[in-house]
Amino acid sequence: MKKVISIPGAPLPIGPYSQAIINNDMLFISGQVPINPATGMMLEGDIAALTHQVLENIAALLKEANMDFNHIVKTTIFLADMNDFTVVNDVYSSYFHSEFPARETVQAARLPKDARVEISAIAMR
Repeated sequence: MKKVISIPGAPLPIGPYSQAIINNDMLFISGQVPINPATGMMLEGDIAALTHQVLENIAALLKEANMDFNHIVKTTIFLADMNDFTVVNDVYSSYFHSEFPARETVQAARLPKDARVEISAIAMR
């Protein structure tokens, strides 16, 4: 049975989609950009800080589903500039403590709200 996950600890959707959907033992997290959920504003700063914010938004959604980063089986990272890859990769790797999920990283011509990084995830119990 499909259930929408919507919490104040993650940014509200900026379009017709849900923050996340849980179906049976699978959680599908929509692409998260570095929006501070407390202010609703796009975070500014270096790519490391932006990536941390994105991953904290994902952490909030995982927590709501009683999961953590160890449950993630697949991610997609979108970057506005592939030159940010190394820094994003370093921050990303700090959120995982065992086997890494499957992943692809792509450069996108433009991301929502002109974000520099966006990450989506699939988690499973």
